[in-house]
Amino acid sequence: MKREQQYFEESTSMKEYMDAMSQLKEQSFAIYERFELPEDAAFIEKLHNANVHILAITEDWCGDAMINNPIIRKVAEAADVEIRTALRDADTDLIDRYLTNGGRAIPMYLILNESGEVITTWGPRAPQLQQLVTDMRATLPVKEDPTFEDAQKELYENMRKQYVENAQLWSYVYEDFKKKVNAVL
Repeated sequence: MKREQQYFEESTSMKEYMDAMSQLKEQSFAIYERFELPEDAAFIEKLHNANVHILAITEDWCGDAMINNPIIRKVAEAADVEIRTALRDADTDLIDRYLTNGGRAIPMYLILNESGEVITTWGPRAPQLQQLVTDMRATLPVKEDPTFEDAQKELYENMRKQYVENAQLWSYVYEDFKKKVNAVL
């Protein structure tokens, strides 16, 4: 069985991944270009000095990856921490080690120490985004309803639009990631 470090070594950089995206690329780059990292020199320095690296398990069709990847990439770049990507669907053995409520939810970020051991994980969503998604899903008709598929498609489009346009959602991602990582550094 491959170790997480081996997946990291065999993976592509987050920059290369985002440059090669075929879905949600425009939205992802809109967030990347507009997200301004908060003035937080202490956290960035702490992350830089921790000698860690990050492996993101992701796919370019994922709305949560669309919002999270650009923000975590900015954090990694500011701290001069290498961040790479592994595609969830290319080898499900990796994501199956990091299930969320029994599911293969992405993105999932593995923070690895200098020995390649996972010291913490973060993902797939900040709690505030989870609440937003939960609240929005509660408005859907039951799955058996003939309008369910159209309503769900509209909901996801609305959610992606909010992810791109609402900078407050970006700060939730940043703050929750920071909290989780700070707890182990």
